[in-house]
Amino acid sequence: MTLSTTVGVLALQGAFFEHTKLLKQAATQLQAENEARWVFIEVRTVEQLERCDALIIPGGESTTVSLVAARSNLLEPLRDFVKVHRKPTWGTCAGLILLAQSANRTKKGGQDLIGGLDVRVNRNYFGRQTESFEADLDLPFLSDAAASKSEPFRGVFIRAPVVEKILASGSGRQQQQQKEEASRNETVIAPSRDHMNELDAPKPVEVMATLPGRSRRLAEKLEGAELDDDIGDIVAVRQRNVFGTSFHPELTPDARIHGWWLRQVLDAVRSADSSQAAT
Repeated sequence: MTLSTTVGVLALQGAFFEHTKLLKQAATQLQAENEARWVFIEVRTVEQLERCDALIIPGGESTTVSLVAARSNLLEPLRDFVKVHRKPTWGTCAGLILLAQSANRTKKGGQDLIGGLDVRVNRNYFGRQTESFEADLDLPFLSDAAASKSEPFRGVFIRAPVVEKILASGSGRQQQQQKEEASRNETVIAPSRDHMNELDAPKPVEVMATLPGRSRRLAEKLEGAELDDDIGDIVAVRQRNVFGTSFHPELTPDARIHGWWLRQVLDAVRSADSSQAAT
């Protein structure tokens, strides 16, 4: 018997319905590849979160989502879901902000972060709602997941953040950098969480997509990295179980990123099941 994999979409505010629609579309397209069974649920309570093997935090208003999560007693369980249990989690736009370890242009105490990605994000980087735009993105990670792999992905950017800086990974430098980030003006940071396996080697943030031609050089912002001058804005990143995008794939009819992410979820769930069986 094939067991089902439950994917939740945090449904406190924002484009959760649109995400669920594309998840179902992607799951239908994946049926020809494997026998996986998917269950998609909206998450508003701790009990619903506990049912999930993976989670999407949609775009919307990150401050509102954070406040509602805190009032619903979901904030700490979300942090454990992402950073202790390390279940696959994807955040889009506001979701990326919430999953960042540090966010600037934010008043102290004005917003709580979940964390999980060792990055600093710049909120509303591209400006106000009237300055929203669409752009074609080159997403190499989709090349093995789509027949039309040469086609760009149409990214929708609405008051979008960007990854302004990739922070250090690893407990020693990370603790110092936490203090440095906390001392910055208009910057909030997520509380640290220790994974159950403290022997895990640190894993750096992967840059998954950039938007060229819209901003200043970022080379000096990426510690220890040698970058081209025209790298552009970082609009998608991944670190361990966490994936984040500045743009809104859920606001397009293109389900390729959702399909790619569901494959990552399936691999993670199977790996966890194998590890538990071995013990």
